[in-house]
Amino acid sequence: MSARRTAGTAVVAEAEERPGPAPDRRGAAIAAVVLCALLVVVILVTTPWHPLPGAGRPADPALDFTRAQIGRGDAFNRALDPPAYAGLAAGLLVVLLLGLTPLGARLLGPVTRPLRRWPLRLVGVAVVLAVLTRLAGLPFDVWSQTVLRRYGLSTEHWGGWFTDQLTSLGVTLVIWIVVLLGVHLLVRRFPRRWWAGAAAGGFVLVAAASFGYPVLVEPLFNSFHSMPAGPLRTDLLAMARRDGVPVGDVLVADASKRTTELNAYVSGFGSTRRIVVYDTLLTSEPRAEIELIVAHELGHAKRDDVLHGTLVGALGAAAGVCVLFLVLTSPRLLRRAGADSPADPRSVALLLAAVTVLLQVAGPVENLVSRRIEARADMHALDLTRDPETYVRMQRSLSARNLDDLSPNGLEYALWNSHPTGPQRIAMGRDWARLHHVPVPAPLVNSTSP
Repeated sequence: MSARRTAGTAVVAEAEERPGPAPDRRGAAIAAVVLCALLVVVILVTTPWHPLPGAGRPADPALDFTRAQIGRGDAFNRALDPPAYAGLAAGLLVVLLLGLTPLGARLLGPVTRPLRRWPLRLVGVAVVLAVLTRLAGLPFDVWSQTVLRRYGLSTEHWGGWFTDQLTSLGVTLVIWIVVLLGVHLLVRRFPRRWWAGAAAGGFVLVAAASFGYPVLVEPLFNSFHSMPAGPLRTDLLAMARRDGVPVGDVLVADASKRTTELNAYVSGFGSTRRIVVYDTLLTSEPRAEIELIVAHELGHAKRDDVLHGTLVGALGAAAGVCVLFLVLTSPRLLRRAGADSPADPRSVALLLAAVTVLLQVAGPVENLVSRRIEARADMHALDLTRDPETYVRMQRSLSARNLDDLSPNGLEYALWNSHPTGPQRIAMGRDWARLHHVPVPAPLVNSTSP
């Protein structure tokens, strides 16, 4: 009886690995080119490349930041650079070793062999790869956290920090498992053209994730409550009505349990759209500056920047899936990965390597577009409040408190900066004042200040 069961299992395994019809690489390549071209056109047409026409004066940190502030920010960012670059390099090295050498197949083989059903194999592979990649980056994350604690930006105890890491790992695992099960279901059902269904699925998944993130994921890390009734809440909601932005509430996040940084953001779209401010803002910033920060977020909401970013990201995901099809159907790359076909669970390591490289390449482009959108939201805040003096002070306060890099080099600017630098935003505020013929804010410090 057991011999027959063993023979039957061998037949099933052989059937799973038997070569199927040739994949439609030509169709996937054409779709990838078309979608990538469409993505480029959408980015070029919809990005606000000149959020403030006529602006362009150089940004000089010494005009508004003291030598002590500049020195402390420089020291903090020099301390943060080594773990950031080392973590980036280590992460790339690990996924490339797993995906482009037989090492990944050797590590995943013992996981996949004992499991008879392919969904269980994929779950096992997802767990192993998620844990390995997280462990590879953990020493550098710990290093970064020690820097944040040393400079007073982190208030989180190590126990809470590790809990956040485990929660993040759990969220990552859920996403991976959903994606892998969907992709492999398509691979097995449509072996020649699974790229078409996967591209459509990728588009929908990105949109659904962005829609659900505020109510499904954000509460795992922070608690939220309505801004307490009072003059500030009344004025903020009145400003939103004056701006023509439907805002039923402004939420406060308990960010102070892990950081002293100041921030606010908009997430979600449609019925899940929310404007959130950190509780650190309410306890440390003047009311006029808080109103300007919320006015910036209203700029994002009025322009539907989250929805726009979601749709552009979804289009990028669809294009990326077509590229991934070409990677996963390349006999040479499959041999290097030690996998037999895209249906082989061991090919997931190759998939992870390809996704990581694509995301790394896309990152600087995303940051470039994001900086322009953030600048447009700044201009919206100025148009709404017409208070460049407070705007300049607010940007100085945010940059000094958050220890922002005031003069990043070109590589750091491309890799890490999703917003313009503090001095750039201050310079835009002064340009706005000149163009609108209102008093231009004077430098906040003398060039000879210590």
